[in-house]
Amino acid sequence: MTPAKTCFLLFVFATVAVARDVPAVIVFGDSSVDAGNNNGISTLLKSNFRPYGRDFYGGLPTGRFSNGRIPPDLISEAFGIRPFVPAYLDPMYNISDFAHGVCFASAGTGFDNATSNVLNVIPLWKEVEYFKEYVAKLQGYLGEEKAAAIISKSLYIISLGTNDFLENYYSLPSTQANYTIQQYQDFIAGLAENFIKNIYNLGARKMSFTGLPPMGCLPLERTTNYFNGAGTGCKESYNKVALDFNAKVGVMVKRLNAELPGARIVFSNPYFIFKSIIRKPDIYGLEVTSVACCSTGMFEMGYLCSELNPFTCSDANKYVFWDSFHPSERTSQIIVDHLLKTTLREFLL
Repeated sequence: MTPAKTCFLLFVFATVAVARDVPAVIVFGDSSVDAGNNNGISTLLKSNFRPYGRDFYGGLPTGRFSNGRIPPDLISEAFGIRPFVPAYLDPMYNISDFAHGVCFASAGTGFDNATSNVLNVIPLWKEVEYFKEYVAKLQGYLGEEKAAAIISKSLYIISLGTNDFLENYYSLPSTQANYTIQQYQDFIAGLAENFIKNIYNLGARKMSFTGLPPMGCLPLERTTNYFNGAGTGCKESYNKVALDFNAKVGVMVKRLNAELPGARIVFSNPYFIFKSIIRKPDIYGLEVTSVACCSTGMFEMGYLCSELNPFTCSDANKYVFWDSFHPSERTSQIIVDHLLKTTLREFLL
């Protein structure tokens, strides 16, 4: 273990303070919340190299698609647990660490199994299998009673769906041949409902279901718009899909709260706060919104986001986006602060 990693771990363990009613943050999803599970699998979709992580503790590129921390890390800290949530497949950590929080997310995945096949990443069903494995390890570590208390009291963050539309529906002719966009939204919403019921049956009770962001405003989509002769603005047809889908799952979440005894599910919709940041970045202390910090900021992410690229910005805190697909840590912090005052406030009381 390098000196930087040793210092990082000492710092983390010195700051652990388990919250009374939320002992851990447990994460399912895609690159919006992946803490590094893709590092150890055979996929091109990785970020365990600089400049990713340059503003993380010790400047470590952990596999998070950010210059620093991502939303689950910030939420965990806000709940008084610890300042980051480790990836389940990271060999640096074990069940004693995961008792305070664990991330099963995989960049590039979606509710639709076909989405995970696009870039050969971990499908959502496998994330659930890892969770079952985790529960068994937790029982062995703490005993069944204490493990059951952690499982039932933890906050579950569910954040995925963007890839189902951008990497699957709008990229694969076969998907478009089988569904209209409205039918595909209903299909994904149905899969999301099944997933929530699945982890509920495994013991989850406190859940935050994250809606879709204004995905037509991602720098990658704005660049595509430009090269297609449609200007440099957001792709509003994609934003409308996000709004329509969010409306569907918002109704679904409300219904499931009534149907599932003991469930406390909130719909943490990032769309409007994210759109506000993009439209008026100066209000939030940001400056650049149309391009990202990394490389040219127009289309790069993953391996194309190179530390050697001379166009990479020096201060990511001025940028809404870190790479062409993901927000900067500063933007994530603004969104999380908003959610903590709104939907997530229920779990802080």
